[in-house]
Amino acid sequence: MNLKQAINVDDMRRLAKKRLPKIAFDFIEGGVEDESGLNRNESAYSRYNLVPRYMVDVSSVNQTRTLFGREYSSPFGISPTGAAALFRPGADLMLAKAARDANIPFIMSGASTATMEDLAKVAPDHGWYQLYAAKDKSISEDMIRRADAAGLSTLVVTVDVPVRPRRERNIRNGFTRPLKLTMGTRLNALMHPGWLADYMKNGTPLIANWVPYAQKGATANDVAALVAEQTTATVTWSDIENFRKLWPRNFVIKGIMHPEDALRAAELGVNGIMVSNHGARQLDRAPAPLDVLPAIQDEVGDRMTLMMDGGIRRGADILTALALGVQFIFMGRPTLYGAAAAGQAGAEHVVGIFRNEIEINMRQMGCTSLDQLSEFLMWDDLEDLRRNRAK
Repeated sequence: MNLKQAINVDDMRRLAKKRLPKIAFDFIEGGVEDESGLNRNESAYSRYNLVPRYMVDVSSVNQTRTLFGREYSSPFGISPTGAAALFRPGADLMLAKAARDANIPFIMSGASTATMEDLAKVAPDHGWYQLYAAKDKSISEDMIRRADAAGLSTLVVTVDVPVRPRRERNIRNGFTRPLKLTMGTRLNALMHPGWLADYMKNGTPLIANWVPYAQKGATANDVAALVAEQTTATVTWSDIENFRKLWPRNFVIKGIMHPEDALRAAELGVNGIMVSNHGARQLDRAPAPLDVLPAIQDEVGDRMTLMMDGGIRRGADILTALALGVQFIFMGRPTLYGAAAAGQAGAEHVVGIFRNEIEINMRQMGCTSLDQLSEFLMWDDLEDLRRNRAK
């Protein structure tokens, strides 16, 4: 199979798996502990149905969506995905350029291998920055100032990493700190010569945004160790208040899963929240973001912009989440599959797949604009939603 033959996200997943050694693919694919959360995230969408309405003129449908005052061509963007250059050198900026060219937002990971200043150069109108708060508060404050100076529109503070989780696939593969690669892992890498050639040429990816805070002459491994030590930091509401004061533009909290936390964020003047369980990579027994979405929407209503990520694999998944009240969707693994498989062209291909599936599903449903979506939920789903909101 080649890129042109990849007709859906699962095809792109297979292409990525073919190119990457097990240690790298498992890093993308894995969750924590029993990985039950991964299945929960994806299967949540299948519990909802969309009822079509026919005899409607669907010669033109509109999937644009305005977010923080900017109109994007589709209602989805690219979530932050750390260590992207391990899967394809330069992948962070490839993803940023793919988002820019498709007119959708891209969130640069706090563990990216390009800098926020690089992002501002290649995608000034589409790039957001994700902050992993550091134990050393001066580092976090300096990163916020740098993102401000670069002119990025939106700061996304991730709050769901208070402790390093047990990602058992990584442990088995020896993908730990320090690295303890098994013989099987090393032999498997030899079976993926394209990836191995890139790795031999470029070495361990450097987490570039953290270089100014490392000792002079620090290696990529030294910087990675600094990041690992600093970013298992508990973010408190006091930190959020401080970050909010420092940041002058759109301020988003990523990792909200409880309605009361959503309400507290609204009271502090946060512009938006992203309902997320970190791709089921932190707490394995956490519910799917889609399952807590209605309760959070009931609590905060229109007081802030409501976004979500987790488990998106089809355009219909995006439409379902929008019908349930979320205003914008983000995804991480699908576009990372694309970049790993075929670089920027692969990421662009994945974005195109989702855009096409959204359009086809909207036409099939008789839905000509995204603001109509709640009318197409299955009756039982819609009644449950109305009852919840009436409580």
